[in-house]
Amino acid sequence: MGAVTSTMAAKLAFFPPNPPSYSVEADPSTGRLRLNGVTEKENVEILKLPTSRGTQIVAAFMRNPEASLTVLYSHGNAADLGQMYDLFSELRLHLRVNLMGYDYSGYGQSTGKPSEHSTYADIEAAYKCLEKTYGVKEENMILYGQSVGSGPTSDLACRLPRLRAVVLHSPILSGLRVMYPVKRTYWFDIYKNIDKIPLVKCPVLVIHGTEDDVVNVSHGKKLWELSKEKYEPLWIRGGNHCDLEMYPEYIRHLKKFISTVENSAATATATAAAEAATSTAAAAAAATALPIPSMIRRSSTTTDQRDKSRRVSTIDRRRDQKPPRLSLDVDHHHRRHHHQVVVDKSRSCTEGRDHENLRRRGGGGGGGGGRRRNLDNNPAVMVEEDKSNPNSDLPDKPRKSIDRFGEMFRSSGFCNIDCFKPPTGATIV
Repeated sequence: MGAVTSTMAAKLAFFPPNPPSYSVEADPSTGRLRLNGVTEKENVEILKLPTSRGTQIVAAFMRNPEASLTVLYSHGNAADLGQMYDLFSELRLHLRVNLMGYDYSGYGQSTGKPSEHSTYADIEAAYKCLEKTYGVKEENMILYGQSVGSGPTSDLACRLPRLRAVVLHSPILSGLRVMYPVKRTYWFDIYKNIDKIPLVKCPVLVIHGTEDDVVNVSHGKKLWELSKEKYEPLWIRGGNHCDLEMYPEYIRHLKKFISTVENSAATATATAAAEAATSTAAAAAAATALPIPSMIRRSSTTTDQRDKSRRVSTIDRRRDQKPPRLSLDVDHHHRRHHHQVVVDKSRSCTEGRDHENLRRRGGGGGGGGGRRRNLDNNPAVMVEEDKSNPNSDLPDKPRKSIDRFGEMFRSSGFCNIDCFKPPTGATIV
């Protein structure tokens, strides 16, 4: 049942003109191909393109010197390239675009038989020709699909993520839905645009006539609702399936759409260039201002090693050196030294006085009195004895020295130097 329905849908979908409206021949002098049966135009190249299914399709590429965008046009089910030739030329001039139109396999002078999958191979061959032969980039291309041509257009568009835009002219939801108002998609259906259009990532313009008696306008409205990037649709009041080009709003709305996507392309290019320049400048500034992480790690490691070596060397030097002597320790050492000197002198003076007293006591008995009188009455003898006894004046000098040091130590507040003086009234033994 499914195969029968699919075959029937295919037969209802394709109506190639018979006989074709044109023929193809090569110019004897130049070898270039040209179409017979149409008015020849300038800047038009006729091509024969091989497809992946082994067929050969006829295509026409029309240049516009002022164009920045290129339209790949897939026509309806009951027309061929000869019938669309004049319309293609007018669209090229009014929209200021390059335009390529082609015939499906089994249409016009293209070989093979028409089918859903052959049309997918046909549009793929035309796209590759634009890309490889004419250098058209994906982001500068607009896919245009009319009626059954919306099938191959939607199929290719959902596989091109950088495509500039899509135009659907009197499109179909699917082949089976044109005949039956089914609510779901069956495996044997053809041109399942209802499932593919949500996958298209570029702006989508839908044009449909409100009085279309072949494909109801509900098809166009549903596809527009399912589009991810919707552009303002054009519902031509009173328009039918094959006469929309006759309405003035058709070309006017198309021009507006082409101008919008063209400007958005320029804006996107400028924005991308500015962002690239900004990111490059930021990366250069970051690379100049900040050291490389490996250098940071190396630098920090070196600094840590230097600090560690300095700490170790400082600890070693402190360990080898003797601890510094505090000022109180120095003063104590100095005070102890002077205390010893004063004590020694005091002791020598005391011993000298004891010796003198003993001598005088000894001289007092046994003629000692006469000698005392000599000392008292004869100064010369006294001086001589003083010279012979160098310790005769020592008791006074140490006392003066002790007093001098005592004043010094008392002023410093270290100790009481009076401890070195004999107490008052004490007898030295």
